[in-house]
Amino acid sequence: MEARLLKRISGFSKSMLDKTRTMLSSNAPAPVALIVPRAEHPVSRKLISHNALKVLNRLHEGGFAAYLVGGGVRDALVGLKPKDFDVATNASPEEVKALFRNSRIIGRRFRLVHVVYGRDIIEVATFRAAHNKGDGGEIGESGRIVRDNVFGSIEEDALRRDFSVNALYYNIADHSIVDYTGGLEDIDGKVFRLIGDPVTRCEEDPVRVLRAVRLASKLEFDIDEKTLSAMSKTAHLLADVPPARMFEEVLKLFQGGYAQRSFHAVREHELLVYLFPLLHKRLQANESAELMSMLNAALKNTDKRVAQNKPITPAYLLAFMLWPDVEERARKAIADGAHIGDALHGAADEVMAIQLKAISIPKRFSGPMREIWLLQPRLEQWRGNRSLKLLENRRFRAAYDFLCLRAKTEPLLTPVARWWTELQELDEEAQAEFAVNKPTVSGLWGGNAPGAARSKKRRRRRSTKKTAAKKTPSDVSKKQGSDG
Repeated sequence: MEARLLKRISGFSKSMLDKTRTMLSSNAPAPVALIVPRAEHPVSRKLISHNALKVLNRLHEGGFAAYLVGGGVRDALVGLKPKDFDVATNASPEEVKALFRNSRIIGRRFRLVHVVYGRDIIEVATFRAAHNKGDGGEIGESGRIVRDNVFGSIEEDALRRDFSVNALYYNIADHSIVDYTGGLEDIDGKVFRLIGDPVTRCEEDPVRVLRAVRLASKLEFDIDEKTLSAMSKTAHLLADVPPARMFEEVLKLFQGGYAQRSFHAVREHELLVYLFPLLHKRLQANESAELMSMLNAALKNTDKRVAQNKPITPAYLLAFMLWPDVEERARKAIADGAHIGDALHGAADEVMAIQLKAISIPKRFSGPMREIWLLQPRLEQWRGNRSLKLLENRRFRAAYDFLCLRAKTEPLLTPVARWWTELQELDEEAQAEFAVNKPTVSGLWGGNAPGAARSKKRRRRRSTKKTAAKKTPSDVSKKQGSDG
């Protein structure tokens, strides 16, 4: 049904699209809008969140233009359920704030308004114009946008957006779709295309290179040849993007339900080095079937959980991305005589120090990652009551899942992973009996590992009372004498 509707749009608008393309390429002052009436497109108010509709309607009632724009419109047109609801308007940030008590103006580089409904935040942006049209815009020496607060018209706003398929507007006033950049035609052709000069647009914001890969993976679109060429020329600029912003892009890449496709697309476009440099180096040196099998299993598992609306955490997948190097460094330290716990701690520190130069990982995620790693030898070696205590650990479930995925590529882990699975199906009394015969893993961490995996015996401290009782009266008098 969606395909037929898109064909209707394409047929309805062919001449207008050609005219729009011509105007865009001829540096015309303003493009002509293609306006598709409600009856000719599949975007319905039923697909828009209740809070986004409240924002759109109040802006409209206040006498301002109000449009849903970007991913929400794009996804609705291709038959996906929209999740992002961004609003564009001709109202200034101050005027928007005056309409909504539950709002705040944020940002310096790009001033906009957040309208807050509990945990739901609707982002409202004023139409932007070209940077050279006012005092609110600034471009750095590298071509990157430093400040972006020149307000303009909807036509100017459309030309400043990144991709044509993201520059489609849903007008709340008459429920029409407004297209200034040929986005409808590109949706019909399943193509991602940067608006304007592709190299300039990538230099303005290098993250657009990653965004193109991510969205093309999500929608299974192709990337326009000129856009691909610009991405290749400017990808090196990602090395200068702040690690915190790169972390945000990693979350979008691997937590949207298409992590497996995104990972392979990132590799295909030679961008992995800017996200996970150690993993990139490892795969470049030796792309082992075992490693790829483990990574694919982790990525697939993440996508499955998203599809089932189950909670996911970046810590789990990030732990897998870095595990091969943590494991290798820990084994080397163990071979040199280190205790397995110390070896893993040291390896984690080394790997994290390198990784944080590429993407920052907040402590709320890096902490659980370390815990998942440190639990692996305990899951492998601990028996009896000690093994049962691991069930109470807050990271047990994640560490257990981690172990099971490792077992798919490491046969030595299969018996112990199976044992942990069976244990969790028993009641407490049966678990105590079952724990006696827990299998352990030998030889996985090297010669020193089995002994190192056991906790070190602590020397029992002598009771001060017993010691005092053993002292003779003469000892006490001598001590008192010396103190005197």
